[in-house]
Amino acid sequence: MSTRQTYTVLTPFPIGAGHWSTVGQELELLDVEASALRTAGRLELTSVLNATPAKKATTQKAD
Repeated sequence: MSTRQTYTVLTPFPIGAGHWSTVGQELELLDVEASALRTAGRLELTSVLNATPAKKATTQKAD
């Protein structure tokens, strides 16, 4: 039996019945349900996002 995993929405997409997901929303999906959405860059595994260190933007002033 397949287990569901938690995914975080990166780009909103239609989830049915005229409703759309929102950025940051967590959804519990089967791998087969999430496959195309991950390929399209619309969501990612929450555990992967939490394990990735956040990149800080650095700016330098020109002299």
